[in-house]
Amino acid sequence: MIAAYLNILVVFAIIFLGYMLTKKKWFDNHVADVFSKLVLNVTLPLSMFLNMTQQFTRDEFLELFAGLAIPFFSIMITFVISIVYSTITKVPDTRKGAFRTMFTAANTIFMGLPVNMAVFGEKAIPYALLYYICNTLFFFTIGIMMIGQDNLENRLNQSAFSFEKLLKQLLSPAILGFFVGVLWMLTDIAVPKPMIDFSSYLGGMTTGLSLFVIGIIVYQTGFKNIKMDKDVAGVILGRYIISPLIVYGLSFIISVPSLMLKVFILQSAMPVQTSMPIIAKGYGADETFVTTSLTYSLICYIVFIFVILTLFF
Repeated sequence: MIAAYLNILVVFAIIFLGYMLTKKKWFDNHVADVFSKLVLNVTLPLSMFLNMTQQFTRDEFLELFAGLAIPFFSIMITFVISIVYSTITKVPDTRKGAFRTMFTAANTIFMGLPVNMAVFGEKAIPYALLYYICNTLFFFTIGIMMIGQDNLENRLNQSAFSFEKLLKQLLSPAILGFFVGVLWMLTDIAVPKPMIDFSSYLGGMTTGLSLFVIGIIVYQTGFKNIKMDKDVAGVILGRYIISPLIVYGLSFIISVPSLMLKVFILQSAMPVQTSMPIIAKGYGADETFVTTSLTYSLICYIVFIFVILTLFF
């Protein structure tokens, strides 16, 4: 429990550092744009590749593959609920895609993996990565397309269906890094050490740069503008109540080992993805709403992690 809280405090500390460096004029909008492009096109794809090739072996992956059922169905059900919820509560079209993505997708690697290791130890890693696979596929395919639709200009440009446009969206650098990692891992060929080091050095920058961008956006937005509203509350509801309850409910239909289920529940109840503000900024979506939702999801996590561990473990 203490380790989980310390992990959250580290995240806040880096965001605060980004905030202070912006206040001191070290960082500005241009720096945020550079960091965003660097994360989306270089560090995140390499991080995806590294996670898949170094955390799984081919035999482990194939053996655990059957366990994908609960995370896959839970994410799809949560996504459907997000559509219904955003329609009933009249979430504005300019933030509907971001809302549904944040409601559904969890921060399964930068927050989820360290917290699961703190609670369950290294034996939780394969199960945590199973949820990560489904979460990542959703986020960088359906999620990215929905966020792009929040920008009216993007929506008008994509009004005519084009297979080429769809393929371009699906084959983003991050998802390409993920798929290359999966294919490489399935070949059972060892990744050369220089390639591991290269991916590790650059991929390891992803979290820090993402959190710096959040700090920059928080400063530029101003604390007075980061306010709780019904849409932000809806994101919190999806992240910490609906998503874990769906995973728990599916366990009565799909039988899995006890530890696997506990890891899935913990993974499903993680904060909003730290890369969301970067992606929203890059696609011209509502970055203030996204940053506010991320900030509140991190603050609320301090309470909800205690509740979730008490109720389910």
